Formats: sequence, structure tokens, C-alpha cells
Amino acid sequence: MVQGLDHPWGLAPLPGAGSGEGFSGRFLVTERSGTMRVAGLDGSLSVPLGGLPPAVVDGQGGLLDVVLHPRFAENGWVYWTFSESDGADTRRAGTSLARGRLDLAAGKLSEVTVLFRQTPKVQGGNHFGGRLVWDRQGMLFMTLGDRGGFRKEAQVLGHHLGKVLRLDEHGQPAPGNPSFAQGGAAPEVWSYGHRNVQGAALHPQTGELWAHEHGPQGGDELNRVRPGRNHGWPAVTYGREYGSGRVIGQAETREDIVPALRTWVPSIAPSGLAFVGGAGGPERYPGATGQPVLGALRGQVLVRLELDSSAPASAPRVLRELRLDAGTRIRDVRAAPDGWLYVLTDEPDSGRLLRVEKL
Repeated sequence: MVQGLDHPWGLAPLPGAGSGEGFSGRFLVTERSGTMRVAGLDGSLSVPLGGLPPAVVDGQGGLLDVVLHPRFAENGWVYWTFSESDGADTRRAGTSLARGRLDLAAGKLSEVTVLFRQTPKVQGGNHFGGRLVWDRQGMLFMTLGDRGGFRKEAQVLGHHLGKVLRLDEHGQPAPGNPSFAQGGAAPEVWSYGHRNVQGAALHPQTGELWAHEHGPQGGDELNRVRPGRNHGWPAVTYGREYGSGRVIGQAETREDIVPALRTWVPSIAPSGLAFVGGAGGPERYPGATGQPVLGALRGQVLVRLELDSSAPASAPRVLRELRLDAGTRIRDVRAAPDGWLYVLTDEPDSGRLLRVEKL
């Protein structure tokens, strides 16, 4: 539908003007190189929108995800994640959350504010996480990676590395967040023990957060993210060290660890997650409604997981995996209000926005 994007990362469908409903046929698209544009199904691509704070473009860092406020038609708020420097020490960076009002006529975001900053900010260009998902209570999930060289910190509850957070619309800890047996937990933490979550979506029936994360050499996971629970990294994993192949962690299962719904060995490097029909609209994929679909960077495939319809919602089960060869790295997968799934391909200067017409 659109081409010429520079490492596109996040995708947000824009509603029809003045309607508050439906779909305009346009998207906000982030490019990891630091720009946000408007892309249309007619092939149009705007110049970069003004008003964004600078992102640190280093390794996997840059401008990351983008979502619209649940009441966007009323307030015009757009939220996005980006890697931001420490300021005092520009070698250190972390994932931040910003908000601004979209002014399409002026081609910019106004009233821009950084609402939340990950702590601590550390050196290195890996594992920024950065996915954003609104829940049904109007609270915002934000995923944060372990930043690569700090894996043990994913088990430390007093800060943000290797966590999923739940925030209110102002970037403050959301009401109803879980409590933890260990003292000193940051109040915005929803779950912990994550390596690098780059795909997240709400289950359309239960409203629960599902997310997948990168393993190292193997050990990619799809998880039903549980509030207040430990998802294992790096204590319990299916992953191995790069190069040596040494097993990471003590075991593949442990009683206090939430088991993954699906693991991939070898790694496919999953990125982007959507449920078929998750944004409403006409049924476009008969027989696949409600099934999760994710992209793969290393695997260069689109993956559909067929769930067991007889399994209870509290114990979902994957029956089988179907793969569609993409021939390129898939960065994001989104369900749009027109019922179609759209994907972004991760390529420098030639990234594309594609519509999936068959699964």
C-alpha cells in the first residue's frame, strides 16, 4: 500500500474525520530513524510531522511505537515511545513515553510532553521494548526490555528494566496495579521477568494482555501476561548464549514462573502482534477470527496461531502454527477497523506498509 519507509516500527490507524468511528484509510507510522509520518492506502506518504522530541537512534533504539488515545476523536492525543538520552551523560539512554495533539492541517504534534521515563538509563543500544497497548479501563500498557547487558535486572522490582508497566493517561501508575510479596516494587510494574517484548495486544474476548518477546539463541516466547507475576527471564528460559550455546537459566519450568503459551527454538525474532478481528469491522479471514497473528524479523514470516476453541479462557492452548512466507523482515502487525490486518516491513529507506489479504 505504501513504500519508501525507513525502518518503520509502529502503526496506528486514524479514524475518519469528525466521525469518531470507522477508518480514514490513513495511518500514523513511526520510523526508527526518528520521524513520524501519515501514510494512506492510496499510496500517499507525508513529510515528517513536526514537534517530536529527538530520539537516540542507536542500535535497536530510536522512534518506536505509536497509539491513539481511546478518545482520540475528542482530544486528538497521540502517544509514542522513543529512546531518550540521559542528558547529563549522552552515552546512557532509556525508553520514554511522550504525548502530543495531532494537527494534521499543520503537519505537526503540539503540546508535546514526555510523560514517563524509564529508570535507570544505561549504556548500550539493545532491548528497548517500547510496545504500547490500551486496556479496557483506559490504562496504558508499556513494555520495557532488559537493555541487553542488564538481564539480571529483569528480576528486580524496584525499577523498569525487563518489565511490563501499566500507566494512566498522564503517565502515572495506574489504579488497580498488582502488589508484590517483595518490598520496594515500583508502583507502575504490572509484570516482570521479560527480555524484550516487541509485540503486544489485548485478547478480544478476555481483554487480557498477550505479548511475545525475543529470546537469544532460541527461547522466543508468547505469553498471556499475568499481573504481579514473574515470566522468568533470565532465571527460567529456553534460550542459549550467543556463540557458546550455553543454556541460560536454571531450568525451562519452575512452579512460581508463568509458563509460556508458545516457544520458538530456534528463534524467529517475533515482532508485532494482533488478533484477527481485534479492531472490529467486516470478517476478512473466515475461520481465523480471534486468532493471534505475529510477524518475524529473523524468520521473515507471518505466523498465525490456531487456538483450541474448547480450552477455557484461563488456560488457552495453541493447537498449531501456520506460516506465511513474507520474504522480508516483519516489524509490526496491526488490526484496523476495516477488518484487515496490516504489516510493516523492516527495511532501510524501502520499508513497506502491506495489507494481508489472505491468511
